[in-house]
Formats: sequence, C-alpha cells, structure tokens
Amino acid sequence: MDHQSTHWADSDSFAVPPWIQPHSSTVPATGAWRPWDHPGQRRFMKTAMDRAFVLEGGGQLHDITIAFETWGTLNEDASNAVLVCHALTGDAHASGPAGDGHATPGWWDELIGKAKPLDTERWFVVCVNVLGGCQGSAGPASPLPDEPGFYGPHFPVVSIRDMVRTQARVADTLGIDKWHAVIGGSMGGMQALEWAVMYPERVQRLVAIATCTAASAQQIAWWSTGRRAIALDPKWRDGHYYDAAPGDGPHAGLALARQISQVTFRSDDVFTDRFGREPVEPLHGRFEMWQRFEVERYLDYHGIKLARRFDANSYLLLTKAMDLHDLGRGRGGMAAAIKRISAPVLSMGITSDILYPERQSRELADLVDQAGGSALYRQIDSPHGHDAFLIDIDQVAAALVPFLELSVDN
Repeated sequence: MDHQSTHWADSDSFAVPPWIQPHSSTVPATGAWRPWDHPGQRRFMKTAMDRAFVLEGGGQLHDITIAFETWGTLNEDASNAVLVCHALTGDAHASGPAGDGHATPGWWDELIGKAKPLDTERWFVVCVNVLGGCQGSAGPASPLPDEPGFYGPHFPVVSIRDMVRTQARVADTLGIDKWHAVIGGSMGGMQALEWAVMYPERVQRLVAIATCTAASAQQIAWWSTGRRAIALDPKWRDGHYYDAAPGDGPHAGLALARQISQVTFRSDDVFTDRFGREPVEPLHGRFEMWQRFEVERYLDYHGIKLARRFDANSYLLLTKAMDLHDLGRGRGGMAAAIKRISAPVLSMGITSDILYPERQSRELADLVDQAGGSALYRQIDSPHGHDAFLIDIDQVAAALVPFLELSVDN
C-alpha cells in the first residue's frame, strides 16, 4: 500500500491496518519445544519417577523431564564444573548456533566456548532449562505423563527454589558434588543466589548479575502488567490453547507482554539514539491513529519474535516465580538468609538498568559483607540497560575471568 497517497480507513480512523502485525496464521499457538521436535543439543533427565516432586508453594509433580546442555569435558575429580543459569526467556541453549531444535543462537554464545572467556577447553559448563519453562523441561506445554493432553493451566506455580532443586538433581546425575562457580543474570542471578543459600556446600563461587535479593514493588508491577496482557487475550482461553491452529493461540497477548518488558530491558538513551522520532508510515499531512514511529515497529518485531519461540503459559509462570523471589522468605529474614552464603560473591550491576537497578547489586555485595562473607562489586558501564549483560560481553568477562581463578577454602 502507498501510504503517501492512500489512507487506510477514511470511515473508521481507529481501524487497525494490516501492516502492523504479520498474518496471524504464521504464528504458532505456542512456540514451545515439543517432544516430537528435533532435540538439538539438548540432553534430558527424568526425575520424580517413584515419588512426587513437592513444590515450595504446595503443588506436586511426578514423572518430569528436565532438559539441559553441556559444553566441555568434566575432569576426573569433577572440579571444573560451572553452572550457568538462564534468564526469563532464555533456555539451556546458552552456546552454539541456531539450527535444528534451536530457533536462535546461544544467548551467551560470545562468552561460552573454546577460546572464549568461559573456555570450554578448561571448564565443563552446564545450563539447565528451568522447571516451568518451555524448551524441553516440564512446563505447561508438556504432555501429561499419564493421560492424553497437556498440563496447560494445571501446571502448578513454581518458585526459583523449585527450579534450583531440579538443577541439583541434574548435578547429581552428572556426578557433580560441587560447582566451581554458579553464574546467572536477571532471573538466572536469582537462581544463582538460591543455589548459594540452599546448597552452600555445593557452591564455591557465586556470580550474580543484574538481579536482586527480593523482587521490589516496581518489578512486580512490570511483570504483573505483562501477565494481564496475556490473560486479556481471548485466544488464551484460560490457558487451554495447545490444540489451537496457528494464529489461534494467544500470540497477541504474549507479544504485548514482551513489548512491555522490552521497554524495561533497554535505556531511554539507546532508544533515542537508535530510533529518535523517526516515523515508519510518513506523516504526510493527515494524522492517523496507527501511523507508527520506528520504536513502535521495533517493539512489534520483538513481540512477535518471542511469540514464535516461547509459550504464553510459561511466561506467566516464570514471571510469577520472579515476583515470588525473596531470599529471606521462611528463613528468618534477609540477613539470616545471606549469612548462609559461604562462597565468595561477585555482584555485577549495570549503570543504565531500570528494571533491576544497579543499587540492588550494590546492596547484595553490602549484605554479604555485613554478614561476614566475601563480596566484590563490579560495574558494567553501558547505555544498553538491563540487557547489557548479554551485550557488553567484554565487561562481563573482565570481571568474571579473574574471579574464577580466585582461591577459596570451601
């Protein structure tokens, strides 16, 4: 359509034009990996076969699968094992190319691999898809273990602690009694912190990047807004959409949730420098409701991109787990929980992060110091906002590599 000569809707100026979104039939009802898909580089572990896996919030699961990937070789005494924990829409594919079974390249591919900062010729690196996720581990899109159909909305609410307990079972399966380091950013940082509190004897070094010890009111507000966007999509069907045809699932709600969060992942400076006030559809003398600026097209792109590779119900579950995150819950308060951490801590904050502000990473280091532990604080000076830990790899590596060489007693 020639936007300069033709108006989209002369009689109904609020009508949404077709160029804003791709044809819905091209978007699957769920972007989850399914057991009949190519496994890619995933490995799988079965657990809770003979007794139920009881969740922190009271739900139960049995006969569950956990997906993970590994890089490098575990040495004879299993002393070179490093656990990398993924963020909200990440998965076990932390390193490696896109291809069969993997819609995107590894989310930390520049950091993990041969001759890279986390050198897999030295380290045995493990990444586990979290419980409740949608890329091979048990989650809402998974088939029910003992009857036809999928979990859907019947999958119980999980916590960060539940995720860590399944990761501990993966470690047991691999013969890893103690991690040389546990590393994570954002939701991955929450997992790393819980590892150090739940299993202090199994963590020799802790690296927590752009994360928090407990979700703040504003963080809860951001994530809950995204959940409501999904719930208001009529094609979500209260979570029952796995048999829907392409285009008939809740991709619009999931895309909108992603658009909301994408705003928090980057900084105003980056948006301004990259997009400014440039329009997509020219402002040619007549203003119409759905003429877009370039930043809107950017958000449209990222929303649909996520809908093609993620699952709406998993998005609900994992953002809820992030809101529930509180190291002090049930442990006598935050100070008592932090005192359980015996590993030295590297806390990294990002100067332009509006989602998990730098002050929260500084507070973590201060809390560890106050509890008598050992903590280092390092700053990622970047305009890229929360996503800087995925972008400014050189700064992450500059702090991480020497920390991995730190001598420890535990």
